[in-house]
Amino acid sequence: MSPGRASGPPALIDNRGQPIPSSTIARIRENARGGTGRMRGSLGGNSGGNFFPYDAVNFQSQDQSDWFPQVRSPDTEINLYRDRMAAKARDLRRNDPWANGAISGILDSTIGAQYRFVSKPDYRALRLHAKGFDAVWANEYRQVLEAKWRTYSEDLGHYNDVNRRLTISQQFRLALGHKLVDGESLLVAQWRPDRIGRGAATYATCFEGVDPDRLSNPNMGPDTRYLRGGVELDNDQVAIAYHVRRAHQFDWYNATQSMQWDRVEREDPDGWRRVYHDYDADRVSQNRGVSVFAPVIGSLKMLSRLYGVKLQAETVAAAFGLYVTSPYDFEMVRQALDAEDQDEEAFGWYQDMRSDFHSDRDVSVTGARFSTLAPGEDIKSVAPGGGQTDIKPFAHEMLRGVSVAIGVSGEEVHNDYSDSSWSSARAGIVKAEKTYNRRCDEFDQNTATPVLATWLEEPFERGELPLPRDAPSYLEMRTAYARGRWLGAARGWVDPVAERQGVVLGLDAGLSTMEEECAKQGMDWEENLEQRAIEYHRMVKLGLPRPQWFGNEYTATQISAPQSPEQA
Repeated sequence: MSPGRASGPPALIDNRGQPIPSSTIARIRENARGGTGRMRGSLGGNSGGNFFPYDAVNFQSQDQSDWFPQVRSPDTEINLYRDRMAAKARDLRRNDPWANGAISGILDSTIGAQYRFVSKPDYRALRLHAKGFDAVWANEYRQVLEAKWRTYSEDLGHYNDVNRRLTISQQFRLALGHKLVDGESLLVAQWRPDRIGRGAATYATCFEGVDPDRLSNPNMGPDTRYLRGGVELDNDQVAIAYHVRRAHQFDWYNATQSMQWDRVEREDPDGWRRVYHDYDADRVSQNRGVSVFAPVIGSLKMLSRLYGVKLQAETVAAAFGLYVTSPYDFEMVRQALDAEDQDEEAFGWYQDMRSDFHSDRDVSVTGARFSTLAPGEDIKSVAPGGGQTDIKPFAHEMLRGVSVAIGVSGEEVHNDYSDSSWSSARAGIVKAEKTYNRRCDEFDQNTATPVLATWLEEPFERGELPLPRDAPSYLEMRTAYARGRWLGAARGWVDPVAERQGVVLGLDAGLSTMEEECAKQGMDWEENLEQRAIEYHRMVKLGLPRPQWFGNEYTATQISAPQSPEQA
């Protein structure tokens, strides 16, 4: 090194023997820092392009850097957290008016007050086994079956219920409510011949509603290959049995029974159905259900808190609305009265003067009082911050998200139709009807029709139903024998005149049937026609003019009187 030159780090040279600039060295060190090398640029930096084929998997983006959901089986996702989700959903049902009203509205629009069964046996399928099955037999069979089912399901003694509290319609409404809030419903059939007697039960078949909380693994054991959340499976993942606590786990008065489990087989060896476990499966191999409120539990809770804060602000604004001020303080009154040794008495005298001033000036005209102020007084108001904030738009937006999650229209959740036109309200109802119909159909297939089919086996064994010769047994063709449709709540009308005119146009064009239109309003079309004939004959007998709604003119002899079920 030459004398007089500053010492420093040795220079780096390139392949041509030239020194490498310090800026280039700094850039190379920056790229190499952290061991990422050139990969850093290719993973979404400013250079090198985008390494990820889909933005959804880019874990380096700012909005997804802390989002790492796990891939789990449906039972692993649900069973570990099922009780917590159900508890929160029930808390909303109890305390949140929007959640409570939404569930009540769904039940009123599906099951309603009465869930009626209309028998429609598949006589075409039965005809493959015996020629005696035809439309005439189907009508006779329908009338007898429906009469016996009505007597059983609406029994005044409630012998259809193991607990003897509810009718079948009420049991179905409760079951669908459990399915919505808890995510699943559970019914168990029992055979109770000891209840049959005069003035007592007519049939031994009865059903018991079971709280889904009681369905769990024995001794609170973990899930296994053959046991998932209380559901016992076979090698084909078929539910073959259910393990049910004898009492709810939080019933302290049934502490012993709450730690005892009964293994209830899904079916008896002869095929008699015992357990009806209904839930909406979102994934394959799912064995327990999830509440419809699961996606919006957090939103509903935050909205409830917002309303609480709003109510507190309005309460403060109402409680501290106005106050009267005076410009005279204690010292000014003392000096004015020159009462240095009697400060308290002097100030008290001033306050008494103000009180007398107001009491002596009670001026009113036609009952309305005019307020006057003492000299120097002034009225001021208190306006707490946020007391006048309108949260309606924000609340409606939140509730629209809730309505989308549970499958109803926004108006059905917040019950505010002030901003809705007829067309928008009708469009919301049409969309919600699709969810209602789907829920009803699934409930019919998983609970209502299987319950009826289980009971129907008993009248068949007793020979109470009309059957042709060589008819197949009930167990062979129970699907055809138990076929039918359920009539729940009436759809109702938004514009009765316009919508009824549309129904008439559809009937005249052959695009609908009276059976279909009556079913939408919760009516049986045959009962409707029979009732119309009864009313017409009564009008003729009383000498009343023919009503316009009856249609074309007919004589009384041309309209036959309605037949009894035995004559039909």
